[in-house]
Amino acid sequence: MTRILTYYQNAKKFALAALLLVVGSCNDFLDEVPDNRVALNDLDKAAQLLTNAYSTASPAFTDWMSDNVSWTRGTTIRPGQELLYKWEDDLSDPTEPDSPTSFWFQTYDAIAHANEVLAVINDLPASTDEEIKRKRAIEGEALLTRAYGHFMLVNLFAEHFQFQGSSLGIPYVSEPETEFLVSYERASVKRVYDKVEDDLLDGLKLINDSFFANSGKYHFNKNAALAFASRFYLFKNDFTRCLQYSNELLGADPSAFVRDMTSEEFQLAKSSISAYPQLYSSPDLQSNLMLMRKISLIQRPDFAFGPSTSFYGSLFATRPFASSTDERENPALVKGDNATFPLRYEGLFERSSINSNSGLPYHIAIAFRGEEVLLNRAEANTYLGDTGLAIADLQVLSERRYSGSDINLTMELLRQFFGAENDPSFSDQDILLNYIILERRKEFIGQGMRWFDLKRYGVPVVHDLLDGSTISLDGDDERKALQIPQSAIDVGGLEPNPR
Repeated sequence: MTRILTYYQNAKKFALAALLLVVGSCNDFLDEVPDNRVALNDLDKAAQLLTNAYSTASPAFTDWMSDNVSWTRGTTIRPGQELLYKWEDDLSDPTEPDSPTSFWFQTYDAIAHANEVLAVINDLPASTDEEIKRKRAIEGEALLTRAYGHFMLVNLFAEHFQFQGSSLGIPYVSEPETEFLVSYERASVKRVYDKVEDDLLDGLKLINDSFFANSGKYHFNKNAALAFASRFYLFKNDFTRCLQYSNELLGADPSAFVRDMTSEEFQLAKSSISAYPQLYSSPDLQSNLMLMRKISLIQRPDFAFGPSTSFYGSLFATRPFASSTDERENPALVKGDNATFPLRYEGLFERSSINSNSGLPYHIAIAFRGEEVLLNRAEANTYLGDTGLAIADLQVLSERRYSGSDINLTMELLRQFFGAENDPSFSDQDILLNYIILERRKEFIGQGMRWFDLKRYGVPVVHDLLDGSTISLDGDDERKALQIPQSAIDVGGLEPNPR
């Protein structure tokens, strides 16, 4: 393992997912379904149901557990948010946004919708070639959403993948629930990864973008599926296959998949608090591969935790190019009294009714981006010993992130940047991996990706508290595997994570 350098020191019942729609009659005593359930008897209904197979729970709350944030004064900090910051087990209700419990239930709910479609897809009528192709495309989307849901769950609620490991994973649910209380067991992390891989590869073979019309960026389109495969195999440490799927997406010239934040378009948008995040998350940007609606407070500058203003400035000032500006630093919002938050999300609100002032805050999140795949490919090439190709990809990113003169990335420059010009104990691989992780930290700050790097590389975290004391999370701390919800333990009988 490479050395990673530190530069900045109401429910009683258990159900993995609520069963919302059931195929067929309700029971032998009723002639018709007594509620608003949908009978899945044609392709249109199956495709429509799959729009609910994308979890509305955001994983960006993980940033509050990472080394990206400090104790933030002057914001509203909910009890569950403070527990996350202190790495204590979540006690939230499933309806509380930005909580592990909500993520568990909302994601298994999304998986349940995918399973409903997969249970009937082969029996749905399709007579023409076009209908048969659409049928297979719907099946592919359902497989991909099921795989993605389980992949996110296992990476939050279990240890990071190990080839020889047998640590507890999560239940892999591949059938619709037809009983009120269902017994599940936690498969091992490796077994969950095997099942995710099967669904992912089968889905990749079947997905067909031609049936998404103008809404393709809000579905598991082909490019998003390739990006998922790139992330999956990176997390699995299968760098050859990570490279395979990253190459299939990016090709020899990846520049089209990297937004140019030095461009006039992005520079002009900086003057507007709404225009910039709209541009950043626009489905028209080729770099945005899949967008998802997330019910969340992460986009609100008056809630929870953020990067301290001093850390935020030092992070973006840390760059190898002397006369340059990191365009990711601004625009940014003031968060509380002592923090700064990059302007990435457009704060949106869904009213509970037309005349109501209550409802749900949400944002449009970028589930997969070309920049992530580029960094995945650079990391994979670094591990495979091709530092030249890794630097070439990092050069593409640099030219679209740093404005100024002489944006030319070399191994010699990176050694100088890390102060290791004459230190043979740090290999080129060590240097490159540290730089890639730094770039990932900048690229995804506030978007929930840093936590997974902290798990993958066993990086410790220190948090300061309001009274001036500090708490720490070791690199291999068991709390990096979030505790599964208490109801799943108490009623479902699932074994809890060790503490």
